[in-house]
Amino acid sequence: MNDIKKIGCGVAFAATLAVLGGCGGSDDPPPVTAQVPASASASTGGFIDYLMALIASSADSLEPVDISMVSPPADDTGDPAVLN
Repeated sequence: MNDIKKIGCGVAFAATLAVLGGCGGSDDPPPVTAQVPASASASTGGFIDYLMALIASSADSLEPVDISMVSPPADDTGDPAVLN
């Protein structure tokens, strides 16, 4: 009886893996180095968000990003932010 339960669990596990394997797709966001978002030049918050995304990603294993069109915004009126 235990062998039948083990086989049933194994079949159920394999079926679950097969179903979950088909769930992939192109819903993944593009790599953080694919393109610098416009928000990185629009505001200091957007720039910091982009830099934090670079830090959090494994950008060392991704393609280099072209930063020639990026203009880091300057905000002399905003409050200083703590970076973790």
